[in-house]
Amino acid sequence: MSGSSSPVEAVTGKSPEELKEDVAKAAKKSVSSLRDFVAGGAGGICAVLVGHPFDLVKVRLQTAEKGVYNGALDVVRKTVAREGAVRGLYAGVSAPLVGVTPMFAVSFWGYGVGKQLVESFSEVKDGQYSVAQVSAAGFFSAIPMTIITAPFERVKIILQIQGQKQLGPGEKPKYSGGVDVVRQLMREGGIKSVYRGSAMTLARDGPGSAAYFATYETIKRYLTPKDETGKPGKLSLTAVCAAGGAAGVAMWIPVFPVDTIKSRLQSAEGNLSIGDTIRQLYSRGGVKAFFPGMGPAMARAVPANAATFLGVELAHQAMNKVF
Repeated sequence: MSGSSSPVEAVTGKSPEELKEDVAKAAKKSVSSLRDFVAGGAGGICAVLVGHPFDLVKVRLQTAEKGVYNGALDVVRKTVAREGAVRGLYAGVSAPLVGVTPMFAVSFWGYGVGKQLVESFSEVKDGQYSVAQVSAAGFFSAIPMTIITAPFERVKIILQIQGQKQLGPGEKPKYSGGVDVVRQLMREGGIKSVYRGSAMTLARDGPGSAAYFATYETIKRYLTPKDETGKPGKLSLTAVCAAGGAAGVAMWIPVFPVDTIKSRLQSAEGNLSIGDTIRQLYSRGGVKAFFPGMGPAMARAVPANAATFLGVELAHQAMNKVF
């Protein structure tokens, strides 16, 4: 009978060809998300190996009492003298190494999903996302990432500042490692204690990630030569490193005070509120108290984030060759 539809079309309202096309698109998005996840993990490992010593110096400056250190180099000097170069400068590295792979993987996966959402709600011209679209996708990436970032940074900060304490003869550190930190936090205050500082983590990473990805995409496009059609040509690893370094700086500048509040909140004993933490910081040094360790953070931002995006792009290149 002419004009009759197939059973599939009757149920779905789409022809078999249209359904095949939808399935192919869904599969393509799933593969793209998986690649983003794997590449993000590779970039995260690169970031930790390059940036952890800088991060340790930043955290110790942020959390130490006034007068303990007179600058970033003093932190390095005292840390190396007290704990040794590798053990001292990589104190607490186990938590970010274990956590950073899923953390960065989720961040870049979230960024990819964010771009898919942006594409669903707005027009993307010639496959080139606008700065606003990239920023929106970047902000979205911080939401799932906070679930992993907050507890791992809590553990990392506790282990980093533990190294500042001078131990007496025969005295042992309070925590023997990352797992022990989690065990003791759970015993003292349950899951709420492990996730202390989550709101400030999202307050830092939401706008920070928006600036991060927008800066990276903008500078990478500017530095990558165009082909004869006017579209971006062969990827330049120099452009990737330059754009990644600039993205790291752009991420930290607007949110550094938020990071200081978060570090204080996550390292404090007892149950301090965000308001209490802000008041304590301001009473100790005014506005300047919200910016300790900014030098090490900026020094870390360039090489660590250049390494991050280099790892991400090289991972994507490798996957493109294999699959």
